[in-house]
Amino acid sequence: MDPKGVRFVLPALLLLAVGAAAWVSAAAAWVTMAVVQVALALLERVPALAHSPAATPATAWHRAVLRAQLPLQLALLALGVWLVATRDAHALGAVALGLAVGGISGSQGITFAHELGHSRSSLDRLLAWGLMGSVLYAHFMVEHYRGHHPRAATRADPASARRGESLWRFLPRTLHGSLVSAWRLEAARLLQHRRGWIASPLAWATVLQIAGLVALAMWAGPWALLFWLVQAAYAVFLLETVNYIEHYGLERAAGPGGRPQPFGVAHAWNADSAVSNAMLVNLQRHSDHHMHAWKPFPELEPLPGPQLPSGYAGCLYLACVPPLWFSLMHPRLDRLAGREPQAA
Repeated sequence: MDPKGVRFVLPALLLLAVGAAAWVSAAAAWVTMAVVQVALALLERVPALAHSPAATPATAWHRAVLRAQLPLQLALLALGVWLVATRDAHALGAVALGLAVGGISGSQGITFAHELGHSRSSLDRLLAWGLMGSVLYAHFMVEHYRGHHPRAATRADPASARRGESLWRFLPRTLHGSLVSAWRLEAARLLQHRRGWIASPLAWATVLQIAGLVALAMWAGPWALLFWLVQAAYAVFLLETVNYIEHYGLERAAGPGGRPQPFGVAHAWNADSAVSNAMLVNLQRHSDHHMHAWKPFPELEPLPGPQLPSGYAGCLYLACVPPLWFSLMHPRLDRLAGREPQAA
């Protein structure tokens, strides 16, 4: 095992810490998650942690880190359901625990699902479907790979934010647009292969998501259902906020025939904070990821593309305050375009 790869065990340690805190109380779990999120944002400002270790070849260890997420996350979700069905059986407990667990299923679960979904392994893609289904967002498995990647940094992509578009305007647009796009893409695929919806993994995943919620409400009660819905909603909020950050204001020019130019290093925002990249398995090396979508996460390079003012953890907070976000990002966009920075 690559000694530097040990850092990728940090997500599992955080998951276990939240689980241990949840055993104490729902409030303790929420505080643990909140403190970690703030701490990650602050650590991104430490100069000594500004850069991640160099890219290394992918190993069985790196694959095991990703594959372990589903059983660990399902165990954490089961613990949460049991706690809100017994000890923390009230709305406040369900919401607090949902936010704590959603911090895990969003920042780690969805990130790991994203990486697994880019694998050529059928097992990895199945695990990715499971992780996305656990946050009621299975359509990501269609839209991200067949929609977002071909269309990223274009007006046609619901997951690419436009200059001057606030996070709060972006969220309803991307939530609706991504859902509609996923079903259209799946319908087109089925038509192309002359298959019915019975052969659609998206249709089956959607049915299972709904059936799971019904079974959860009947078996564990309304607070368990509320817990699951809160964790899913917060997880999706984290996902779509990161989507907002990753391509904000960047746009590929139209090439011959109106098709967008090939995706290049300048079409995604990057950061290389060591701690954040350990937690997010190098997701912040985003230009290289889009240029080489099948490249395993340990092999991603810190390309000299557009650089964020902080890592994703810090930018999550910045993006929530549109005037602050615009004041930091618009001068960067102006410099990339080769013009003098303008007022945000």
